[in-house]
Amino acid sequence: MPHRYFTGEIGGGRAALTGADAHHLAHVMRAHVGDTVLLCGPDALEYTGTVVSIGEGRVEFTVSEGLPSTAEPRCEVTLYAAYPKQGKLEEIIRHGVELGAARVIPFFSRYCVAAPKKEDAKNERYRRIAAEAAKQCGRGRVPEVEMPRPDFAAVCAEFAAYDLVLFFYEGGGRPLRQLLAAETPQRIAIVTGSEGGFAPEEAAQAAAAGAVSVGLGPRILRCETAPLAALAAVLTLTGDLE
Repeated sequence: MPHRYFTGEIGGGRAALTGADAHHLAHVMRAHVGDTVLLCGPDALEYTGTVVSIGEGRVEFTVSEGLPSTAEPRCEVTLYAAYPKQGKLEEIIRHGVELGAARVIPFFSRYCVAAPKKEDAKNERYRRIAAEAAKQCGRGRVPEVEMPRPDFAAVCAEFAAYDLVLFFYEGGGRPLRQLLAAETPQRIAIVTGSEGGFAPEEAAQAAAAGAVSVGLGPRILRCETAPLAALAAVLTLTGDLE
């Protein structure tokens, strides 16, 4: 199977890799003119790229017509995960990408143990983790990892952009299977809490912003487990993990 690379420089039958990916292809994989690779663009299409030139820090290709990636879920799921402590967000991002999240957005809430610290530098690392996971699992595009939202009010302000917002609350709520049985929304947001869960006023905020409260069963899940369990459940019930 050809090696997979992601690039934003693709169109008109041409494409290019630069930076670390160009170096990897040219010097680690020792590519030659005429070799083929699998290229994925921001449009989640997959292209067969044929190397036409190899320069310093840049490899250029001609590309075939793009085909939709079979690895991308039919519905777009954004994962809002309360910021956990001790680097656990890295695992949420890595496994969330493998499961099929389109976007991961951390946030700080009332009961978060973690506090904002050097988030710009952390976000660069989180984006690299997402790219590595997308390559490993064969995704058609690299999911976005956005900068953390400063509080739960900022999260609620974004709910109007989704067809369905699922607020996974320790207080329980409607059965998830029932919610997703009738139809599959195109844009779904999943919201999970921190080590301390959600404050009652945050649950009220979520409901007022249009979120639907749902549960994750009778067991208490760690804050790094709950986002992945929720994501797997939603993608199973929408037919992606069957």
